[in-house]
Amino acid sequence: MKRTIKADASLFLLLAIALLCVAGFLLTLNVFRSDPIEEALASENVINILFILEGEGKPLGAYVVMFSPLNNRAAAIAIPGDVGLILKTQDRVDRIDSAYDPANIKPLQLEIEGLLDLTINYSVVLEKEKLAKIIDLIGGVEIFIPNAIEIYEEEILLFPSGNTRLDGDKGIQYIEFELPGETQNDINLRRERFFLGLLRSLGEKNVLLKNPSVARYFYPLLKTAMSGITRRRLFESLSALDIDRISIQSVAGTYREISGQKLLMPYYDGTVIKDVVRQAQRSLEQKNQGTLMERVFTVEILNGTLTTGLASRTAELIRGFNYDVIATGNAERNDYEKTEIIDRTGQENVVTTFAGIIRCTNIRFESKIPEEDLDPGLNVRASEYKADFTLIIGRDFNGRIVTGN
Repeated sequence: MKRTIKADASLFLLLAIALLCVAGFLLTLNVFRSDPIEEALASENVINILFILEGEGKPLGAYVVMFSPLNNRAAAIAIPGDVGLILKTQDRVDRIDSAYDPANIKPLQLEIEGLLDLTINYSVVLEKEKLAKIIDLIGGVEIFIPNAIEIYEEEILLFPSGNTRLDGDKGIQYIEFELPGETQNDINLRRERFFLGLLRSLGEKNVLLKNPSVARYFYPLLKTAMSGITRRRLFESLSALDIDRISIQSVAGTYREISGQKLLMPYYDGTVIKDVVRQAQRSLEQKNQGTLMERVFTVEILNGTLTTGLASRTAELIRGFNYDVIATGNAERNDYEKTEIIDRTGQENVVTTFAGIIRCTNIRFESKIPEEDLDPGLNVRASEYKADFTLIIGRDFNGRIVTGN
């Protein structure tokens, strides 16, 4: 009788363990199926990720990476800390980074969302000390330094020119130091270069970061509200990006002194950067993306009006959309009524995208080299000396868009 009772108890215990295992498996399966990151990666929507490099409780750099899981392409927007705007969270005009709180990045995130007119899906803060550990963990960050950086008075070479791999301490020094006479734009460009180098190095070390013992050390260094599963899956996806093809654009504007501060006020009350973001998102959402859409197109801008300096001011606008303005000047006459675009790409979707920046519908096609001048022995590269687009500004251009189309 006792043996029967013991056998029944053992059978009950085994059944209970089996049920617990099945329940645990189903629960885990359900978590993976319902995790938002899996749904996001399976969709055609662009995922927006905010990265903040933090030093001494303030952002050294803020970057929004717009990532398309559809085609593993991305674009990035840099938000300089001295961008000035009416802060919604504080109801006053101030630097955008004044909204930053190390304990709560939500106010800054809301300001950036308003500035760029997009929703940020995930955010990651890289604090200075932890960032140095991350850099050392992945074996350094390799970047290209165009000119050697040195302190002349002390005769100290900080960073040599060329391809340089920075360890943790050097990486932090690279984004923190400021040289006498260096402009804020110089500092921002240096930090942008570092950020792209960091993304590239993280992607190259994806296999290492997948190692369970390494992952247990790495992921806690990221300050984020993402779950462990989301962090892992998102960084695995980002590792597939070709960083060299990512275009990083910065919020552009003019400096004004407001309340004793020199603030970078975005062009046209922020409409330009919003248009830049919308154009980048549309490009990322296109399914068939080849090298044609990934290359940087060249533009020549000619002023066909009596307004002095209009071509150079328009060049700043066009560069903000990641076009290479190779020449500006005056048209052959100054009485153009209608703004005109001369297209030499022969690609309707490409010129339509360009024309949409200023809402111009007056477009005509021109071959880079007249067909009658082509001969079998001609180097076709000669055609590259002409810009992909020539923009001739007319009186219907108000400095931002073409009116009266």
